[in-house]
Amino acid sequence: MLEVSDLHAFYGKSHVLQGVGFSVGRGEIVSLLGRNGAGRSTTVKAIMGLVTAHGKVRFKGQDILGLQAHEVARRGVGYVPEDRAIFPDLTVRQNLMLGMKGRSESGRWGMKDVFRIFPGLQARADTPGGVLSGGEQQMLTLCRTLMGDPELVMIDEPTEGLAPKTIEQVGALLAEVKRRGISVLLVEQKLTIALDVCERLYVMGHGQIVFQGTAQDLRENEAVRKEWLEV
Repeated sequence: MLEVSDLHAFYGKSHVLQGVGFSVGRGEIVSLLGRNGAGRSTTVKAIMGLVTAHGKVRFKGQDILGLQAHEVARRGVGYVPEDRAIFPDLTVRQNLMLGMKGRSESGRWGMKDVFRIFPGLQARADTPGGVLSGGEQQMLTLCRTLMGDPELVMIDEPTEGLAPKTIEQVGALLAEVKRRGISVLLVEQKLTIALDVCERLYVMGHGQIVFQGTAQDLRENEAVRKEWLEV
């Protein structure tokens, strides 16, 4: 589904990504782990066309590196940014409608579908997004992206600052996404959710992939966890 190889990116003279490579299969949840500053967010922004980069990024066999963000989205890639980026003056329903990209509700996700999974959003359907709690805004952002019916979703730090109950909801949504055959690239700092929902994991450090394996591989590798993940 997604193949990244020899990906490099710079911020000024700082060489942020130094030959990053990984893959995400169809219907697979893959996590990109690492401490702050490791290059995880820059990686997904580069894939999405939000950061200038060079190397190779292929989605469904086609090169997408260098395309603009809206062109990448039209190919079937969804992106949930860390800052949530909702429209605070628009209602929950209007935010969700914007995610539909001008199409009718004919994909795997529709308004009724989203409201069934998250009845809390339905109860606040006509409430401006800006007055929602942080957890509700995160749910809204995730669901708005799904309304565009992507084949791959890249999610940047979805559990940052959320209460434990909301983190459980995020995990349940990811499981539902996988059940529907959608691929997920999950950028996370919290090991708990990554180990619970992901088949495979990549750990980044200093702009490079320093470990790859299954969730069980990482559970058994204390040295990697201590050097690259634990504070």
